[in-house]
Amino acid sequence: MKLSAIQTSHALNDSDTRPSASQTVALDVSQLSWCIDGKTILSNINFALPTGQMLGLIGPNGAGKSSLLRCLYRFVRPTQGKITLFDQDIERLSPKAFACRVAVVQQDTPHYFDLTTEQLVSMGLTPHKGMFDTNSSCDGERIAKALEKVGLSNKMHQQYEHLSGGEKQRALIARAIVQQPQLLILDEPTNHLDVRYQIQILELVRSLGISVIASIHDLNLASALCDSLLLIHNGEVSAMGTPTEVLTEARIGDVFGVCAQVSTHPQHKKPLISYFYGYHDSTHNMADALAERGEGG
Repeated sequence: MKLSAIQTSHALNDSDTRPSASQTVALDVSQLSWCIDGKTILSNINFALPTGQMLGLIGPNGAGKSSLLRCLYRFVRPTQGKITLFDQDIERLSPKAFACRVAVVQQDTPHYFDLTTEQLVSMGLTPHKGMFDTNSSCDGERIAKALEKVGLSNKMHQQYEHLSGGEKQRALIARAIVQQPQLLILDEPTNHLDVRYQIQILELVRSLGISVIASIHDLNLASALCDSLLLIHNGEVSAMGTPTEVLTEARIGDVFGVCAQVSTHPQHKKPLISYFYGYHDSTHNMADALAERGEGG
């Protein structure tokens, strides 16, 4: 029996991230590389995202996470490789067709000086409209519901530029919701948000029941709310799998250069990462670091 998108997106416990014969693949990336000015930014990236699942893209600063996302939403063209969306090569899709299928929330909030929050969110309707189409009452309801979901109903008529950084981020996510995409790409969606809205926004994204790929800096958030994780390091895939498979103490030390202890979260049973401070001399092995400082048992 084929897993439904909602069943998959709401499953908080670890499961096999490899698409089974009963699962459809939303996004497939094969042998993707990107070079610019003679420098390799991404090298031989391969992964598949099952329909309805949320994939967390993790890795240190400069690893290539944003570069990979830019390839996925066609901001840059890879040097080699292939990206398919529901078995369609994304390079063969027209801009309108691509925009109907893929919504993007970028890391940096753009400037929309003359728009209200409502007008900004209504831009999500654009791919589905003809040149002279106007918004209907149903469109207005869709916009209002999206603003309600992100907690911005009271900011509907306020100028977008007058919103706080976190409010702007939530408005852009509301625009993506209105767009009704098959794939949602998020580049650090919790940037500028306090912890309450970090959790609420990622839970909201999960509840949409669509395929999602999001770069996330907070490893505990990624562990708790993503079905699978793709770890990028030096432009290459370092690991991919469930949070339990990817977030090991040794790997966190090797890739991020920190001492960490991985335990099991009491609620969702996924990895819970605790960091140790002041052990810069031996970040790869916590036991050695503690012993060197006379704190080992």
